[in-house]
Amino acid sequence: MNKASDQTITSEISEKLINAIVNGEIAPGSKLSEPKLAQQFNISRGPLREAIRRLEGLNLVYHVPREGVKVVTLELKEIIEIYHVREALEGLAAGLAARNMEQKEIDELHKLLELHEQYIDDNGEYFRQEGDFDFHYKIIQGSKNQLLIKQLCHELYHLVRMFRYQTRKLKSRTQQALIEHKQLVNAIEQRDEQLAELLMRRHISRARENIESKWQENET
Repeated sequence: MNKASDQTITSEISEKLINAIVNGEIAPGSKLSEPKLAQQFNISRGPLREAIRRLEGLNLVYHVPREGVKVVTLELKEIIEIYHVREALEGLAAGLAARNMEQKEIDELHKLLELHEQYIDDNGEYFRQEGDFDFHYKIIQGSKNQLLIKQLCHELYHLVRMFRYQTRKLKSRTQQALIEHKQLVNAIEQRDEQLAELLMRRHISRARENIESKWQENET
């Protein structure tokens, strides 16, 4: 098997493992068994180990001495840390998006919010789990800052997806979030960088506060 084939297999296995971890098929805290995974996917250990290393780079798994590789468990402390990072970096991204997004990209944001509004009426679950992050993803991409895109759309992306899946039963703030999204798009369209950054930071801060409150309610 040549190196290109190995890389293709590694990418395919990485994607399968990422999705299995994000949607809970591989439970948080569980150990990854190389022999079982190699047998399940019918591959050699080389591409599998490389795939696991990629998951480590995404902070989805970690090595435990004398135990092996385990899937990360997102507790409230880790989730709050993620949201603090998102608040700072996505605030910066929103400000840059106000400077750098093309009008056609802003028009796509408006259309996306119209779609979200429709789904809130029909099925708010879609908006909370997927649509909300699609919106943030587009703004991050619109910043045109490759370092921010790498950190937010690759390194943190799957952890946020995993968190959303694990906390899907917590009551969301869907209607208010949509209002905040509309205000943010208006600031970006007006090319108001400071306002766009402020609104994004405030939006994520409110989401974090809601998570803390609902999490604590769930624990009691």
